[in-house]
Amino acid sequence: MKLKVCGMKYHDNIKQVAALRPDYLGFIFFEDTPRHFDTKIPEISEDINKVGVFVNEDVNKIIEKVNEFKLDSIQLHGEESPYYCSILKSASRFHKAIEVIKVFSIKDKFNFEVLEAYEDVCDYFLFDTKGKLPGGNGYRFNWSVLNEYPSTKPFFLSGGIGLDHVEDIKLFKKNIASKYCCAIDVNSKFETEPGLKNVSILREFINKLNNKKTMNYNVDEKGYYGEFGGAFIPEMLYPNVEELRQNYLKIMAEPDFQKEFDQLLKDYVGRPSPLYYAKRLSDKYNTKIYLKREDLNHTGAHKINNTIGQILMAKRLGKTRIIAETGAGQHGVATATVCALMGLECIVYMGEIDIARQAPNVARMKMLGAKVVPALSGSRTLKDATNEAIRDWINNPVNTHYIIGSAIGPHPYPDMVTRFQAIISEEIKWQLKEQEGRENPDYVVACIGGGSNAAGTYYHYLHEPDVGIIAVEAAGLGVDSGESAATSVLGKEGIIHGCKTLLMQTNDGQITEPYSISAGLDYPGVGPMHAHLSKTGRAEFMSITDSDAMEAGLELSKLEGIIPAIETSHALAIFGQREFKKDDVVVVSLSGRGDKDLENYIEYFKI
Repeated sequence: MKLKVCGMKYHDNIKQVAALRPDYLGFIFFEDTPRHFDTKIPEISEDINKVGVFVNEDVNKIIEKVNEFKLDSIQLHGEESPYYCSILKSASRFHKAIEVIKVFSIKDKFNFEVLEAYEDVCDYFLFDTKGKLPGGNGYRFNWSVLNEYPSTKPFFLSGGIGLDHVEDIKLFKKNIASKYCCAIDVNSKFETEPGLKNVSILREFINKLNNKKTMNYNVDEKGYYGEFGGAFIPEMLYPNVEELRQNYLKIMAEPDFQKEFDQLLKDYVGRPSPLYYAKRLSDKYNTKIYLKREDLNHTGAHKINNTIGQILMAKRLGKTRIIAETGAGQHGVATATVCALMGLECIVYMGEIDIARQAPNVARMKMLGAKVVPALSGSRTLKDATNEAIRDWINNPVNTHYIIGSAIGPHPYPDMVTRFQAIISEEIKWQLKEQEGRENPDYVVACIGGGSNAAGTYYHYLHEPDVGIIAVEAAGLGVDSGESAATSVLGKEGIIHGCKTLLMQTNDGQITEPYSISAGLDYPGVGPMHAHLSKTGRAEFMSITDSDAMEAGLELSKLEGIIPAIETSHALAIFGQREFKKDDVVVVSLSGRGDKDLENYIEYFKI
């Protein structure tokens, strides 16, 4: 039985739902509905049938919309007569032959005799719930009425179908009439608001309908990835976090927001970033290595993707003051950059040790007008900078937005940051299609501290079982040395910075100080999505020492003329430790450029 998801409205959400491979996507062109479609349909698989939904519309207007949006089918949801349907069925001005779906509404009974006149002028019937609105009413009709279905015409079953109706659908399929039920049509029961579909719940529905027991790797409606995530926050921060939780998906789905976000990514950040085939590196390791060049973004790393999104979010929430934390300095620079762009006050918290080892980035932040505040407590690194930023937020809850730089923190931050960074894997899919003829690589690889670049690199491949996910952590001086940041190996379940995740800690719950030569990976925890990927085994976690990372950074410099950030060097080091097949396509997120780390490279190699 096929699946139709109707009432699609928002650009990104359309792509996310399309990635689930439904058979039909429905776009409603009836203006008197909150699901009215008035934008462009993004590029989706040709295997997905695009259905235009109309209500008593002028025939010429339907023909215009079909040709404009390259629709495959017409769904007629009003009082259209058989003659009206015959005109559309025989119209010659369509860009291709079009299927006609005629809708009939049912409550407790139905006169099936009315179907006879439509038999020869429609390809399908669709039975929906009779209500105040022509569709999207959110409740079921009595399906037993269809036991009297007299036709052999295939039909769609619609009307208030939700996740809790899977068993009812399976029982319905056993009825005699149901052999003509060719598709299930879902809509409002899978929405967070009209037109915005909950992809996680929709995926669960599809899996249950097909008896597939697959893991969900996206956040659920409560802010958890499996058992990790949530929002563990002091009471004073609750209004801020709750305001964001209630609005972030809605704001991100707004066409004006999406248009401004996309425009800034293109004209200001310089996206799309190239997907570069590293030939000499590939020849050395006898496999196909592609580098996703996030280092070529404005400011030199992936961080700008997220800060652009969050600064637009903050402005729509009426915030006038921005705070951030930073380790390697790239997030601090990216935050200072967007604050300068938007004319907002910017305060960046940074560990005292990181300020010393990332002096160029500190200077850049100050040039951009940001105030850099040193964190002097604890290890004086990223963890402590985050602590100071949270204290500031508690003291300034009304006018301040905290731009968290990693896929960490209280819900909705991990999900919001991941969604902004998902542009990385979105581009990889079409770029790889151009270069290799397929969207899916064999492996995607990224370094992980908090995990924002990794989250974005993995996002569109999380539920693609043929794509291996490799997460690379900082082993520091060695996993067993006491000087490490390998959370997947050394961590236990705990709470840090507002979420439950894997965390390096003592037996009595005290956070263990991490260590890495890389300021961006020098963090005792990992984002909750990555904790879930680790615990479920969806991702393969590898730990890389300082020495192996530095050698890998030097190797890429000499083989490809690209000096990577030390964070990225950890990801590159896996090729010296793990074998890949000759025809494997391995995509590595080159998350940042090495300019900020030149002093570290110079000191390490005595250049």
